[in-house]
Amino acid sequence: MRKLAMCIVLLAVSIPTTVNGQTKKMSPELLWKLGRLGEVAVSSDGKHVAYGVRRYVLKDNAGTSTLFLMNTETGESKPVLEKWKSISGLQWAKVGDQEVVYFIGMSGKKADGKDQNDPHFSDSFQVCTYNPASGQVKQVTKLKNGCSNLKVSPTGKHIAFTVDIVLDKTVNEIFKDLPKADARIIDSLMYRHWDSWHDYAYSHIHVAPINGDGTAGQEVDIMKGMKTDCPINPFGGSEKFAWSPEGNEIALTLKMVKRWAESTNSDVYLAKINADGSRDGEFKNITKGMPGYDNDPSYSPDGKYLGFHSMERASFESDRNRIMLYDRESGQISDLSKGMDQNTHGIHWRSDSKTVYFTSEYRGSNQIFMLSLTAPGKPFRVTQGNYNWAFSNVNATGTRMLVTRTSMLRPAEIYQLELGPSATTPSKKLSSINDDIYKDLALPTIRQRWVTATDGKKIHCWVIYPPGFDESKKYPMLLYCQGGPQGQIGQWFSYRWNFHLMASHGGYVICAPNRRGLPGFGRAWNDQISKDWGGQAMQDLLSATDSMTNERYIDKKRVGAVGASFGGYTVYWMMGNAGNRFASMIAHCGVFNLESMYGSTEELFFVNYDLGGPYWRSPSVQKDYDRFSPHKFVKNWKTPLLVIHGEKDFRVPVTQGMEAFTAAQVQGVKSRFLYFPNEGHWVLGPQNGVVWHRVFFNWLERDLKKK
Repeated sequence: MRKLAMCIVLLAVSIPTTVNGQTKKMSPELLWKLGRLGEVAVSSDGKHVAYGVRRYVLKDNAGTSTLFLMNTETGESKPVLEKWKSISGLQWAKVGDQEVVYFIGMSGKKADGKDQNDPHFSDSFQVCTYNPASGQVKQVTKLKNGCSNLKVSPTGKHIAFTVDIVLDKTVNEIFKDLPKADARIIDSLMYRHWDSWHDYAYSHIHVAPINGDGTAGQEVDIMKGMKTDCPINPFGGSEKFAWSPEGNEIALTLKMVKRWAESTNSDVYLAKINADGSRDGEFKNITKGMPGYDNDPSYSPDGKYLGFHSMERASFESDRNRIMLYDRESGQISDLSKGMDQNTHGIHWRSDSKTVYFTSEYRGSNQIFMLSLTAPGKPFRVTQGNYNWAFSNVNATGTRMLVTRTSMLRPAEIYQLELGPSATTPSKKLSSINDDIYKDLALPTIRQRWVTATDGKKIHCWVIYPPGFDESKKYPMLLYCQGGPQGQIGQWFSYRWNFHLMASHGGYVICAPNRRGLPGFGRAWNDQISKDWGGQAMQDLLSATDSMTNERYIDKKRVGAVGASFGGYTVYWMMGNAGNRFASMIAHCGVFNLESMYGSTEELFFVNYDLGGPYWRSPSVQKDYDRFSPHKFVKNWKTPLLVIHGEKDFRVPVTQGMEAFTAAQVQGVKSRFLYFPNEGHWVLGPQNGVVWHRVFFNWLERDLKKK
């Protein structure tokens, strides 16, 4: 292949590779000892922050959650509820004249017979409150099957939450004389999704009034009888519905289409709520005729507007996410983000209702931006630095913002931003969840690198160097192939594809290119992957590989390629199309055969848009399947291959991994299959996670370890 001229910019973004002379390094076991920040909520006066932290015990193969309370003025943080099975949905709201923390909790502890109603003994997910003044915990709901996705109304008079309601019959209910039958009768698609079979139930929003004693009154299903879900499966949460400032209306996201598997058409509906929690009248669809995703409603504090996200193109799940404003008086909808060449995620209103904040991918990071209603389409960047920023809330005066900050080096911590008039907004670290662990760690170094692509455009790459990196030595390298296929390689901290761990534990230099198809570099760059899976995106990765292997500190004979999902597809494609660049390969839950993938996946809108539809649609579509499907190039396979797949992965079915492993074995290629019978697209179990990493590193060491 022609050697490419390259344009390189190296910008160090980490602290030195040792801290206080310590040389302890990240390991798979240590990774599971890190505390994981959960939801964060700030009190109305901004003086107190409630947040959850989850910690895992490897020998127990399980984790527990702790609720912390922080004083933002003194920096003092203390645990107030410890080692619950689950704590989520944190919100502050007034009960009487005191502000309390609402949450959904399950303690997982056994009752001792003294007080069976004590929330410490709850064995299902229930709405609870914690009163900071008294330290009292109160169980608000007593729901038979528990609940999720809590939202407290701004008036404090009602709570909304979701409950799974069974509306479909099992085969045993249809044929009552066959109680031991275990069949399913399936009449339409979406009978399974991502990692779960349809359970005959639908997630419905329920509303309950709050009694004078702080407990919930009788809950009402405002979606009664509807065979649809809110939140929309599989990843939606409480952001899919919102209370109006007056507390008498709920905006919610519903996907009411006949061919669910082939459409992304969700809409924002409005429901009036009576004092008893019941729905007043019919739902009102305010986005009718808008064919893409419309979701995440958020009311302005003054109640004049309802903001929501919207994708313009039908069935394209990775279209540009816009911010739309619905004028509640006139019913008119306008695009606040019109003309922008970037995504918007999350809508947080400033207290004056004249400004909205959102996050967006930005050149390999996630930054917070603001948009003024008086200057639509002209975003202003609030944060800076090579981090992934996310927000929790803006205080009542609009002068401070509670945020979280994550990097490839360490997981999320809580920060406070002072909102000034410029992009040099100062930040203050508030939490110290993992400081005790990190004070002893030697850290990798992260740099940015820009490489020239085959079409002359510039490819942004993150390069992670191991602790104690010495440019005069030779190092093995891993090319990380991102999934998605539209999902930026930002400053995230993964508990599977953890660059900190790869660099530290394995001593690898990692090159992670933001190839064609990844957001944060303009719409055209993002869109180019669709219908071109094996095209320019693959050339971008090869260009980045060739650029890095030209460095004197990279051993060209010890280069591997790894990736999951579309990254796994990339590995399979490279097995047959990358020549002799790689000495070892790892594909996790990768797409191997485009034709069999189409017939066995569930979200058909994805493959319909990205692959052009089913392979039988036309000769031109069939031609692209043939050009881009990795199974067509198996005759070229020679590189050692580790295949990893979970049985419960319905997005990329496990047979894709089995087909790839069979092909490698028949070809006589050194290969191994790591199979997880109870994992899906991700590996979530603590001990399975450690198995994953041990096999991962063991496989790479076979061919990339210095002889």
